Amino acid sequence: MSSSKIKTQALWGKNKDELKKQLDEQKQELVQLRTQKIAGGAQSKLNKIHDVRKNIARILTVINHTQRHQLRIFYEKKKYMPLDLRPKLTRAKRRALSPKEASLVSEKQKKRQRHFPQRNYAVKLTK
Repeated sequence: MSSSKIKTQALWGKNKDELKKQLDEQKQELVQLRTQKIAGGAQSKLNKIHDVRKNIARILTVINHTQRHQLRIFYEKKKYMPLDLRPKLTRAKRRALSPKEASLVSEKQKKRQRHFPQRNYAVKLTK
């Protein structure tokens, strides 16, 4: 088991099974390092614990990112998307009318515009 830093770039190409296997190895190593720390290990063990914890976080980040990416692809053509996959924005922007909804005009409004169109006035400038 290596306790050196794992490069995130190397994780992106791997499939889910390889990532899970690597994650299990890192977790086992973390357990071993913690037991050695309790047993009175050297100061270098603390640095290794830090590196292993960060490696676990990197692996989980890649796993979660790929899962969410696959879910986005799956729900792309669907009518509804799960809330956690929708864009965050702000509450007001999420509730705002869509451009299509905003452009709709009621029958009453259409008649009003037809019978009483906007008047154009010419302003005569005098000196």
